Amino acid sequence: MTFIVLFWLNVLLVGVFAIILMRPQLLGFAKGGKWYLTWLSIGVITLMDELTSVFYAPAEAHRFIGMQAIFFIAFTSLIMRVLSTRMVEISEILELHGLRGGGVYSFSYFVLGPVASFVAVASIMVDYILTACISTVSAVINGTAFVALGAGAERLLVLGIIWAVAGLNIIGIRENARVTFGIFVAAAFVFLNLITLGILNLEPSSPGTMWQSGVEVYRALHHHTAAHAVSVITIGVASCVLAYSGIESVIQTAGLVQSWRDIAKAYWFLALTVGIVTPVVSALALSAPIDFRQHEGDLITYWATVVGNVPFGVVVGLFGSVILIMAVNTAYVASSELLERVAHRYRFDSLIVTNRRESLYRIHVLNGLMYTAIIFLTQGSQAVLAEMYAVGLLASFCINVGCLLIYRYFQGTKEIREYHTSRVGTLLLEAILLACFVYLALHKPYGTGLWAGVVTVLVAAGIPFSRRYGPEVAQVRRSDYQMEMLLALGEVDGPLHVYFRRPGEVEAAESRPGTVYITFFSPRRPMPDRVAPNHYRFPIHGGSLYRSIQAILALLQEELDGREVHVHFGWPTSSWLDRMAVGVFVWNLMRLPHVFPKLNFSIDYWRLSEPARAAEPAAERVASS
Repeated sequence: MTFIVLFWLNVLLVGVFAIILMRPQLLGFAKGGKWYLTWLSIGVITLMDELTSVFYAPAEAHRFIGMQAIFFIAFTSLIMRVLSTRMVEISEILELHGLRGGGVYSFSYFVLGPVASFVAVASIMVDYILTACISTVSAVINGTAFVALGAGAERLLVLGIIWAVAGLNIIGIRENARVTFGIFVAAAFVFLNLITLGILNLEPSSPGTMWQSGVEVYRALHHHTAAHAVSVITIGVASCVLAYSGIESVIQTAGLVQSWRDIAKAYWFLALTVGIVTPVVSALALSAPIDFRQHEGDLITYWATVVGNVPFGVVVGLFGSVILIMAVNTAYVASSELLERVAHRYRFDSLIVTNRRESLYRIHVLNGLMYTAIIFLTQGSQAVLAEMYAVGLLASFCINVGCLLIYRYFQGTKEIREYHTSRVGTLLLEAILLACFVYLALHKPYGTGLWAGVVTVLVAAGIPFSRRYGPEVAQVRRSDYQMEMLLALGEVDGPLHVYFRRPGEVEAAESRPGTVYITFFSPRRPMPDRVAPNHYRFPIHGGSLYRSIQAILALLQEELDGREVHVHFGWPTSSWLDRMAVGVFVWNLMRLPHVFPKLNFSIDYWRLSEPARAAEPAAERVASS
């Protein structure tokens, strides 16, 4: 029976992949002089990164919360699917503003500025460091599960893998989409056969164990206080989030695809593959009668021998080592691309010198040294590395979702009509992620210390560079001069009118003597075009539009004392549901007359002019028809 089921399963898989491989432009295509990867390529690359977690995350989750891990790994998968919709929204926003790739670094820089972006970079770098370390350790444990090695030999093998992968990157050898897709095909066969064997050889007690996992969670939520229920969910999700550690890699590689719609497809691909495989494999393995203390490092490999045989367990262990080593390589490549992006922005050229093979060898050596230091610091312990890992991961999630909340608070949906998510759901998601981060930060001191240390170093080193070499400095220098505006107003007799307008709201025909139009722009975005001689563009200082307006008004009141100055703001027409910030901003504007009593204020609304044809007399319209 088992042989027949496995035979037809593998025949079916061969047919499916044969059909898929016959499709043209399966992994990439050329368009407009550029080479783009398809959503399948991005999805497969991320899947291979995320799938590695199944070899260590279930055992670590069980170590923290016991059999409740079966329920919470599945529940966390659903939360990650919700998070992925927010990632798609972020990629759409970044693409809309000409920012392709970079993920949380680009988005935090766009929304909050350089300091927040350095915190994001630190969080991502902690993820990459620990991805490489825990993947290498797990690769050695699973690959040598049936070979007796001492602790010293294992550690030497771990260090050998770290520097071997570093050497491959230094000489310019990196995995490509075709190699990754080939390994994905092998992964499909291995995991589907493993799941099928697990179901066919399911222990009679396993279904009851799975059910009991959900019952325990239900009792903890139902028979205690609301505070206790929140703590149960927080601890459960925080203990299992490690199983989906590669989910953010998709938007990190958004610059390799044609549009954000490919990112959306890639996340759907992940939801229907690793989003299902990880909970199923975890449930089957954790419900099996296994001594988990003896097999924390090689749980999946040992379980493969239980449901299959030793040769099959060897295959699973060796295959797990291959994809785990690929995750190490992904950490090298992704961290080098991230640091290269940061170094380019702040002109830290000495870090991104390349060799003859166009490899960022200095970054790769630096990464290898950091990985080695962490291995020595933790003595190659998978348990310690797992505890450290989740802190940086949740920090990057919190930054991403928090920046999305801030962006939606100020911008609403007017820029992202094609794809946007519920703000209430985003707020609830951020609350869950923040609670998990706080819990881990308080209970995992090693991870918190590493994350805080990297954040401190990057912020301390990055702020001076950002102030001196950041692109914001060049944008501020290109902006208009306030004294130029004052001189233009001072040369005109009679009342003066100052209009504050958002980018795109000033028409070239609005050029009138004694009237100026002021547009504030973020130095982190391209400066808007000057559409009229009396249109002035000023950067937002201090991150606050209201304080920037106050600074201009103080200058007008002081320099044009005795002149009749009228200050005009536009009438807010956005709804409270779409832009809650409108109400807060208008409340601030209402205080301005008390602060600047020598100026006149008004909030104006002018109806849109009708088309020229609608303005024609009715007789002329009839005659022309």
